[in-house]
Amino acid sequence: MIRVSVLYPASAGSTFDHEYYKNSHVPMAVRGWSPISTQIDKGINGPYEAAVHFTFSSLEKFQECMGLPITAELAADLPNYTNIEAVIQIAEIVAD
Repeated sequence: MIRVSVLYPASAGSTFDHEYYKNSHVPMAVRGWSPISTQIDKGINGPYEAAVHFTFSSLEKFQECMGLPITAELAADLPNYTNIEAVIQIAEIVAD
């Protein structure tokens, strides 16, 4: 299994609408991609304003999702909740 983490670094002048992200953007991704699980983080202290973590059965499954039309819709939705350029990490889950 793999975890895809989308991290939003906090910086001066950055904006992030946590309610929109939680109630609209991430549910759109979940409907389109059908990950095994999804977790949303709201930063309290540290370098990130927010993060979302999607679990997929394999790297190939995630790569298939990147080719779906919903992925372009998600990219177009970014200005609706943030001006932050996200950092994406793809990791193999080696232990729970």
